[in-house]
Order: sequence, then structure tokens, then C-alpha cells
Amino acid sequence: MTETNTRAGFVALIGEPNAGKSTLLNRMVGAKVSIVTHKVQTTRARIRGIALHDDSQIVFVDTPGIFRPRRRLDRSMVAAAWGGAADADVILLLIEAHRGLTDGAQAIIDQLKSLDTKTPVALIINKIDRVKSEVLLALSQKLNEAYAFQQTFMISAEKGYGCADLLDWLAAQVPASPWLYPEDQIADLPMRMIAAEITREKLTLRLHEEIPYQLTVETEQWEEKKDGSARVEQVIYVARPGHKGIVLGKGGETVKAVGQAARTEMEEFMGRRVHLFLQVRVRENWQNEAERYGEMGLDFRDGD
Repeated sequence: MTETNTRAGFVALIGEPNAGKSTLLNRMVGAKVSIVTHKVQTTRARIRGIALHDDSQIVFVDTPGIFRPRRRLDRSMVAAAWGGAADADVILLLIEAHRGLTDGAQAIIDQLKSLDTKTPVALIINKIDRVKSEVLLALSQKLNEAYAFQQTFMISAEKGYGCADLLDWLAAQVPASPWLYPEDQIADLPMRMIAAEITREKLTLRLHEEIPYQLTVETEQWEEKKDGSARVEQVIYVARPGHKGIVLGKGGETVKAVGQAARTEMEEFMGRRVHLFLQVRVRENWQNEAERYGEMGLDFRDGD
């Protein structure tokens, strides 16, 4: 590619928790680079996924869901979300079709107005397969009256409806620029952080409602082996002694199942063998330790 005919830029995905930002990111990139679960607030750091379309390189920033923060971790996540929006060339606001203009969505729109940004903001009404067309049209009109969106797209990130048109538009919106990343790169997170996110997702899915927000995963050691495989040692930090037993499971069966699922996905993602070793440690105050935030790609000071 010559510099004269290429485009590249950052696209921030913002919205309430569970609006489908991670699903849309993974759909656009064509690979799984962000956690997707049925739980809210699963994305903690700004995860960047990279899509190529025609001569454009589109760098998606999947921000944490914007919600009313209560804890330091919550405040850091919300600050990361708005930081991702402020740095972007294009902002996409995702709204769930079946939930409509909620108080949370209205608060995000109010915040967008107060930013007085010249950055193009597009409305993405997601999960359109859940409502009738007349409901969609009424919702689109109501939202466009609430904010002057540059464009409106109705999509299903999960099923792919409308995503091709969105990608076409984004490819034309990002500025003329040399590409920002190598052609074969799909994410700008370090592999050890992606591996930690994969394990955390498997824990979140496995533990259901029990303790997903009270734990974090860090990749402590990463060793490249001579046979091309990787030895990965990770620590699962939990906030209370009682949580350790839940994560381990009877006879260690829960952590073993999590490890197997995480290893399989890491091997698929990296295209090579992975030897994964998990430990569970109790750190009652991990949510107030700056080092833990750095490992998640968050700024500890944003929680002040």
C-alpha cells in the first residue's frame, strides 16, 4: 500500500454495559479479541481490534460499558470509556433496540452533548431482530431528536445484519493516513493481556452470578519453548478466602475446566500449542492496588 491511497483511524464503541460493543468489535475484526458474555461490565480495558476494509485500516476501541460508578474499579472503567471516545476519529453509540432510550443511554447522550465534540458520532441500534420494524423507526426518530447523529445504522452484531454497510461507511470516514499497524495484526494488546482476558472470560462464564466482578487474572510468566509452544503461568486473584474455594471447585474441577477451555481458545488464537498453568491467590484489597490496574490497562488514578 502506498501512503497516498490509504486511510487509517480510531473508532470508539461506547454505550451501556451489554449493548453489544464487544460482539460488534469481534464481528468487524473477524476474530475474537474482546470478551463476550451475558454479563454486564465484562470489558475492563480499552481493547483495540483492527479491521482492514478496502484501503482503510479501522482500529476499533472497545470501551467498558458506561454506567453509574460506585467503586474505584468502576470509576476507572468509566474514565477509560470516555478517554477512548475523546481520542477517536469516529464515535459509535450502541443502543439496544429492545431497551430503547433508557436513563443510562440518555445520560451518555447528555455527556456527548457536553463534550461539544466535532468528532462524527453515528447511532448504532443493535439487536434489531428483537423488535418490530415500526418500533425501530420510532426509536430511531426519538434518538435522532435527542442528538444530531451523523448517521444511523440498524444492525444485529451477533447475526451480522447491517454490519457490511457500517464497515463501508467507517472505511470512508477515517482520515487519509498510512496504516498504523502491520497488515496481519488484529489487536494491539500484548499477547499476555489477551491470554489473561481469555481466562477471565472462561471464569466469568463458569461462575455465573457468584464472583466474576471480584476477581482478576494476570499472566505472571510467559516462556517461549524451543518446540514453538508457549508456557503460560497465570494467577487468578480473588478478594475473599471463600472465593478461592468457589474458583477451585470440588477437587479442583472448576479451575481445571476453566484452564482447559482457556488453553483451547489460546491455541486457536495463536495457532500453536500452549501449556497453561493456573494458580488462585487471595488478595483482599486487589481492587485498590495500582499494579492490578496497570495489568488491566486501566489508570489507577482515574478511580480517585
